[in-house]
Amino acid sequence: MANLFSLILVLATLFTGIIWALDRFIWAPKRQLKIDAAAASAGGQVDAKTLEAVAPQPSWVESTSSMFPVIAIIMVFRSFIYEPFQIPSGSMMPTLLVGDFILVEKFAYGLRDPVFRHKMVETGEPERGDIVVFKYPPQPSVDYIKRVVGMPGDTVRYSYNKQICIVPQGGTACKPILMTHMQDSDFVQGRTRLVQFTEQLGAVQHNILVHPLEPNQTLKYQYHSSSDMAEWVVPEGQYFVMGDNRDNSADSRYWGFVPEANLVGKAVGIWISFEFERSANSVLPSWIPTGVRFSRIGGIN
Repeated sequence: MANLFSLILVLATLFTGIIWALDRFIWAPKRQLKIDAAAASAGGQVDAKTLEAVAPQPSWVESTSSMFPVIAIIMVFRSFIYEPFQIPSGSMMPTLLVGDFILVEKFAYGLRDPVFRHKMVETGEPERGDIVVFKYPPQPSVDYIKRVVGMPGDTVRYSYNKQICIVPQGGTACKPILMTHMQDSDFVQGRTRLVQFTEQLGAVQHNILVHPLEPNQTLKYQYHSSSDMAEWVVPEGQYFVMGDNRDNSADSRYWGFVPEANLVGKAVGIWISFEFERSANSVLPSWIPTGVRFSRIGGIN
């Protein structure tokens, strides 16, 4: 759907731009010649407004030409600078909540054409801890949002006690990702209150949620039977991503790695946040917000 909208936006920009150019450089000069000829014939006895009626600008040309700069600005901003996204699920709680509307920095990982997504200019690469929006590898028409955990060449290990350990490319020692400041959270999964930890990924400190039950009751992937630990080696040009809601996130543990070509941009801020909580007997449709969480507006980690 996002690619279809991008294609429509590009085509609309091209169409309105062509009409604008034709009118400015071909049609308008021809109309002006007719007006000048009529003015010469009238010997200066006719006012300018009346002369314009001799060769008026068609209304559809006027409307289309005036739309061109607006559509062009929207296309450039959305394709190369920032694009808004909505958080549809709780996989990134507590960092991002359902109802958060975020801004994604499109130029963070390279400038790409808006339709075929070929990289035109290199501007940077993801860093460990970045929150990235990307095309879901099994279904590229769908956008996903997760946090970068494993970099190209890393060996990522995830143990039964929900501890991440990373062997960087070229290294031999596995460095645990520290989980500190354990506390009960306000979030519930089923009937169980989730536990919140603070985690340090690279230079980024953020909060994560874990289910307090044993992993065989909450995790869906298969551990290596000999070590109770799952292990992945991240290929070159790809990334290992996870949700901050660790036991309620479909991420690289389940469907694999994110190719660099699938990256859309870096999530940098929340521009508005709606809440949708309502009583069971509410007559309002579920998509209508019940309030605005102004305290959530701002940058994200």
